[in-house]
Amino acid sequence: MNDFTYITPSEVMEYLFCPRFVYFLNVMRIDQHEHRRALVNKGREIHALKLVENKDYLRKKIGAVDKALDVYMSSEKLRLVGKVDEVLFLEDGTAAPLDYKYAYWEDKIYKTYKYQQALYALLVMENFDVKVDRGFIVYIRSKNKLVELPITQKICDKAKIMLDEIFEIINQSYYPKASRNQRKCEDCTYRNLCSS
Repeated sequence: MNDFTYITPSEVMEYLFCPRFVYFLNVMRIDQHEHRRALVNKGREIHALKLVENKDYLRKKIGAVDKALDVYMSSEKLRLVGKVDEVLFLEDGTAAPLDYKYAYWEDKIYKTYKYQQALYALLVMENFDVKVDRGFIVYIRSKNKLVELPITQKICDKAKIMLDEIFEIINQSYYPKASRNQRKCEDCTYRNLCSS
């Protein structure tokens, strides 16, 4: 039995990519050495820059009346910790997480981003005691394209189920099935360890 208490929204994204990420990272404790990947490093540089740039035009477009930047949040109940780029407080009394992605807008929001935003929304609701019914993503490589996504009870409930599934892998130390999409294996940091 492992002594894991908390995971992050990023780990949920990795779980959605392939459940074996959770096993290798959190059960076997094998670092994925993400810092060696050029695209990851470029994304981190851009992210740091975006946190200091003036983004008031985006906030006004959304209807934000206040904001908190680079917000670290935790939930003992969910066993979740995370840092969101911005928490926006909106004119209608709700709040919304906003996340910058070093990515192109491809006319759809990927499942990983949807669940990441849902987890941030759950953290915002618990930490700020405010309703969250939407989140925002800024696609940096598409000229800062701003996309709004609804945060529904259904997606929040599914995100909570995923958290339970991840903790089951960790706490029971079991080796889950790999992703059915073998193309994902080509860019996987654990491909040499994994017996798909």
